Order: sequence, then structure tokens, then C-alpha cells
Amino acid sequence: MSDVEAVNELVKKYQSLQKEIGKVIIGQKDAVNFTLLSIFCGGHSLLIGVPGLAKTLLVNTVSDALGLHFKRIQFTPDLMPSDILGSEILDQNRQFTFIKGPIFSNIILADEINRTPPKTQAALLEAMQERSVTISGNHYKLELPFFVLATQNPIEQEGTYPLPEAQLDRFMFSINLEYPTFKEEVEVVFNTTSNQNPQLNAIFSGSEIIEIQQLIRKIPVTNNVVEYAVRLVGKTRPKSAEATEMVKNYLDWGAGPRASQNLVLAAKAHAAVQGKYSPDIEDVKAVAIPILSHRIVKNYKAEAEGITVSDIINSLL
Repeated sequence: MSDVEAVNELVKKYQSLQKEIGKVIIGQKDAVNFTLLSIFCGGHSLLIGVPGLAKTLLVNTVSDALGLHFKRIQFTPDLMPSDILGSEILDQNRQFTFIKGPIFSNIILADEINRTPPKTQAALLEAMQERSVTISGNHYKLELPFFVLATQNPIEQEGTYPLPEAQLDRFMFSINLEYPTFKEEVEVVFNTTSNQNPQLNAIFSGSEIIEIQQLIRKIPVTNNVVEYAVRLVGKTRPKSAEATEMVKNYLDWGAGPRASQNLVLAAKAHAAVQGKYSPDIEDVKAVAIPILSHRIVKNYKAEAEGITVSDIINSLL
């Protein structure tokens, strides 16, 4: 199959995938699309939303529809790194045996990741970046494809441990889940208070997703699109010559080079699922907010005046 045929096939299967997920998830189209784009790019996502917006259900549904193994880790203040990675135990033959933790799966739901201390949060870093873990000096490769989809509650911050900037930067997308519309909420209530139990069909397999990730990286991109993405990221840096007055007034820190890389990669994926064979500037704009929003740091003045991260990013597009 040529790359052109592969993109055309991806468009068909992507539409089928959206229909399957739509059997369970009502609304939240942007959240579903960005989550799928991150998986097609091989990236991780941070899902931010108040309780009851189906963050956990979304991840579970996506894993079923993609035909991937899924494990959920509930992050709590007493969770230890070994609870995630696994540990060595002394077996009946007095030999040390490694018992794998939940990290050994295709999709990991890190539920309420900010509820656990930094030591345990950091247990995910090597797995997210290297797709491997090191335990007691032994190196273990994780089965591919591998994704971390973490959730955060933006309201209740008492007793939480905010993710450090270095770890936030490892997440490709930061996805905000919004309240459903009246019509969507009526449909949610009907579906969840009846005995309906929709059966999902797996549209992809693990090997097919790896092929898609390779296909996305092969998609050509023009110089002007790459330059636009790099220039956009440069504008978020308050000390940059290209920074706007809004950025200088309301931001303490801008995005790093990983943002530029992710913008171009996500634009390729966005173009591919729309049936385009090369991304344009509109594709970069379409993914700019979820790529940049967790990588820029507002100052006190922005907080005091109610300026949102989305306001600042939209002013740069």
C-alpha cells in the first residue's frame, strides 16, 4: 500500500473509530479528537476537567475501540513508585523474581496524577520518554504502542502536588473537557440511567497503530509551515524579540523546543485524518491551544485580570 492509499484508508477507519467511540461518549468531540491525534503521533495527553465529565470513561472507551490493553492507576498520596513499576520479590526457590506493575500495558490511565507526591510522579518519566523502566538495576522495555493518559481535577487543589514543568512538557497535549450542552446532557442521562450496554468493536490493532505512527512521520511538510510553528512558539517567550505586548505583560515563561516539534507532528496527524497529504498553517492553528497551553506560565497580573492561556495563544495565531 502506498502512503497516499494509507492516508485514504486512515481517513475511513478514523471516521469508523469516531462512530464507535460516539456509542459511549456523548459530545466532547475536541477531547476525543485530540486524544486520538496524540495516540496516532505516539504522544501522551493530560485530560483536565471537573468530576463527572467522563475523563476515565473516555480513556477506557478509546482503548477498547483501538483494540489496546488498558490499565488504570488511581494516584493517591501514599502511592509508591513500586506500585506503578512493579517490584522484585523473593520466590519459593529463594530467587528474586520481578513482578510487573500496571505500567506494563498499552494505555495507562494515570487518574488524578497530581494527587501523588513528586517521587511517585517521577516514576512515569522514564516510561513516558524512553518507553522503558529501570528497576533494581535491570532494564525492561515496555510493549509498544505505549501511552500515558493522565487526568487532573482543576477545582480541588488542596492536598495536591502540581506537576513540575519538566514533566508537564512530556505531555504532548493538554486537553480541557468542557461541560456538555443541554441536549448532550439529556442524552447522557437517558443512556446512563437505562440498561443500555453498547458493545464496541475494535477498529485498530496495536501493530496498525504503530504503522500509523510511522506513516504520520513520513508525511512531508513545507518549510513555511515549520517556520510558522517555530515562530509561533518563539512568540510565547517574553524575552524573545518577536514577543507581543500581551506576552510580555502576562507571561513569565514561554514554551520550549519540544512544543515546536509537537506542533508540527500534531499538524501532520490533523492533516492526515482530514484526508490531506501535507499539513498547512491551518492545521498548526487547529492544534496550537492543546499543545501550548500547559507549556506557558502566566504571571500574577494575568491571574488578577482574568486573562486565560487560551486568550494569549489566540492573540498569537
